Amino acid sequence: MINSTPAARPAGAAPAVKPLDTRKPSATLRRRFWRSRRAVFGLSFLILVSAIALLAPLIAPYGAGDQDPSRVQLPPLSTSESGTYHLLGTDALGRDLLSRMMYGGRVSLLVGITVVTVAGLIGVPLGLISGFFGKHFDVLIMRLADIQLAVPFILLAIAIMAILGTGLVNVIFVLGFSSWVGYARIVRGTVLSLRAQPFIEAARCIGMRDRRLVVSHLLPNVWTPVLVLATQGVGGAILAESSLTFLGLGISPLIPTWGAMIADGRNYLTTAWWISTLPGLLLTSTVLAIYFLGDGLRDVLDPRLRM
Repeated sequence: MINSTPAARPAGAAPAVKPLDTRKPSATLRRRFWRSRRAVFGLSFLILVSAIALLAPLIAPYGAGDQDPSRVQLPPLSTSESGTYHLLGTDALGRDLLSRMMYGGRVSLLVGITVVTVAGLIGVPLGLISGFFGKHFDVLIMRLADIQLAVPFILLAIAIMAILGTGLVNVIFVLGFSSWVGYARIVRGTVLSLRAQPFIEAARCIGMRDRRLVVSHLLPNVWTPVLVLATQGVGGAILAESSLTFLGLGISPLIPTWGAMIADGRNYLTTAWWISTLPGLLLTSTVLAIYFLGDGLRDVLDPRLRM
């Protein structure tokens, strides 16, 4: 009978060497991402919401502004006198709630992504300049950031919107200009920690210029925290846009947004609760999904959390 038990290692022998992991880093990151349930749920929910919003003109049962006096404030799962069916009910003007929520997602997601892009284009270069060059640049940029942080975000947005007026472009400009501080501070902190690393000193020793040093060595190393912050910033931008629209300082009432829908139903909470509640639930679910995705990306990309 053959003994299948592995032979014992002789005393003093070197331990067995484990085979090297030849998998690509990108494959390892993908595997870690798909193991995160929160990240997968957030990504799946966002893909679903984005697909429905983009295909709204094709799949929405009614137009976003179609009004009918015979179907005012119909509850969910109702049929109007004219025979039209409304899965989520109608609002005070007889507009189909499901259709408006589909169209509203287009504007809300557009605002969230565009605001994050504008804030990153402003904050990332300022953070690189502040952290790399330091001295007077650092003092000036950080003092501007401190001044902006001293003013409440929503108060600053309301003040600027009151001056510029309402509109989609103004909302994106105000929210993007008000959100650059977070990107500048996190990039500055990352650059300060990287500036003293040996590979930066080695690059200086071989005569690499500052511009190439920033683009080739510093900028690639700051994308991880910026990406995580940007992912979560989309949710914050959607909430901020909804808040401004709710107060009447956001996008035009003619354009359907989730914030405007919540504001439209605030006077009917006791008689037609679905007008505000259902868009509010969709808004909350979308923002939570974005935060779940951001947390998952942080867990995957941050090397300190993988030890």
